Amino acid sequence: MASPASECLYCQKLPVLDELMIKICDLSVSQLFLFKEQSYHGRVNVVYNDHGVELHELSDEQRNAFFADVAKVGKALQAAFNPTKINYGAYADTLTHLHIHIAPKYKDGYGFGGTFEMNPKKTYLSDAEYTEVIAKIKANL
Repeated sequence: MASPASECLYCQKLPVLDELMIKICDLSVSQLFLFKEQSYHGRVNVVYNDHGVELHELSDEQRNAFFADVAKVGKALQAAFNPTKINYGAYADTLTHLHIHIAPKYKDGYGFGGTFEMNPKKTYLSDAEYTEVIAKIKANL
């Protein structure tokens, strides 16, 4: 069952959004956010602009544009941070707003070779460090 847009943290810009993420920029058909929890250094979220759609419900044009945004961000993260691997995940059991988590992983870093943790609550940055990470991502978009 789809959650209503009136309860969506992305659509309504609910306070929890600012607690979890920092908006980086608008993309072609989505928005890019940096997660404040940075156990996966450079972890971001690409959020589709429209609420309540499943990936399979998008037209070919919409899907291709969304995945072009996702790929553009993945390429920027690779250039900015040189991770060993970039993991992509779409999780939305209760929040039915299409979004893709992008988690760079590093050979000797947190969780490498293991299952992605949504919010390990282990690594937070200073405001200056968030600014630096965002600048590196933007420079490579």
